[in-house]
Amino acid sequence: MPISGPGSIARPGRRIGALLIDYFAATIIAIGFLGYDPLELPAEAGWRQFAPMMVFAVLQIVFLATANGSPGHRMLGMRVVRLDGAWVGLWRPIVRTLLLVFVIPAVIWDADQRGLHDKIAGTVLIRG
Repeated sequence: MPISGPGSIARPGRRIGALLIDYFAATIIAIGFLGYDPLELPAEAGWRQFAPMMVFAVLQIVFLATANGSPGHRMLGMRVVRLDGAWVGLWRPIVRTLLLVFVIPAVIWDADQRGLHDKIAGTVLIRG
């Protein structure tokens, strides 16, 4: 992969920006359709306290499998591909998203700046 430009591994700033866009969108959807109230106490919210994360996971899985990137990825000029360049399929977005929801794999990077969630799923987040 090239060191910079289209096809290079996406840098942390873009990744974090995309994550914020996606989570903000998931929160707005959860407020509008699932009754999530960010000011409600967790004890009173019940399952609704997890609504933004559930919406986030669904958005990630659907958009990774169909558009090669979440809305945030695509807005910031990134896409998720397999290392061999083929379609990511369905199981890779599921595994990648489940690991991303647990956060820790996403903040552990290798020397190539690939997150552990990408390494396990056999994917890479690239520019372009």
